[in-house]
Amino acid sequence: MIISESELIINPDGSIYHLNLRPGDVADDVITVGDPNRVDMIAAYFDEIYLTKQNREFKTVTGKYRGKDLSVIATGIGTDNIDIVINEIDSLFNIDFNTRTINENKKSVNFYRIGTSGTIRRDISIDSFIVSQYACGIDGLLQHYDSDAVRVDELESTLTDNTPIASCYATEVSPELISKFIHIASPGITITANGFYGPQGRSLRLSPILNISEETEGLTFRNLRFTNLEMETAGIYGLSHLLGHKAVSLNAILANRVTGEFSSQPHKTIQSLIEITLERI
Repeated sequence: MIISESELIINPDGSIYHLNLRPGDVADDVITVGDPNRVDMIAAYFDEIYLTKQNREFKTVTGKYRGKDLSVIATGIGTDNIDIVINEIDSLFNIDFNTRTINENKKSVNFYRIGTSGTIRRDISIDSFIVSQYACGIDGLLQHYDSDAVRVDELESTLTDNTPIASCYATEVSPELISKFIHIASPGITITANGFYGPQGRSLRLSPILNISEETEGLTFRNLRFTNLEMETAGIYGLSHLLGHKAVSLNAILANRVTGEFSSQPHKTIQSLIEITLERI
């Protein structure tokens, strides 16, 4: 089947539409971050840099770290951007841009998310790290895909049957990738929201109708608690599973939503997580 020009949009220079990247520009191991400035923080550790490209918020650097090829890409905020990034990176590896056909032999990519997050549990410390064993998306992204094969039904029902959350999708971390980080980050269940304020229960001049911290208090699944809120992990996990890739999400806890605290050293905490992630990749 030939993929039409409206579905696979290729720029005149042969690059994919949003990321502005061509096949061969991205390594098999990809670090994703939200903030384009964080790309430079990570690339500063590289021994060599082969490529730097940016289009809109999507900044990519590919290079070598201790003999290993790595790419780091800024996704921007939210699962709407994750939908773009994961699909377009997959296209670079698994679609022939000349014939517009899907490759017979599929390539698997390792995605490592280094992100910031707020905990919804009083006893989880500021500046600690959480690795997302599971992710529950209340953003709706995977509802647009035939995703039943990769979803964790029991976890979805744990959340929807016991809270006012009407629907969600749940996916699991790659067992191969989490094994690299389980000793330096606490495993938990991450909730991925489709916004920073109301969808995560923040109140400025508008009052949200849902307090996720209170609603998930005491809920567990396979001896894990609902630990933190952010805006990308469930989308990364879900799309990676559907496309045959592996993914792990590492969360630097900068805020405690129960106590109202925020980190006094966010840059140092993120820097530490970057260094740990690079060492273990």
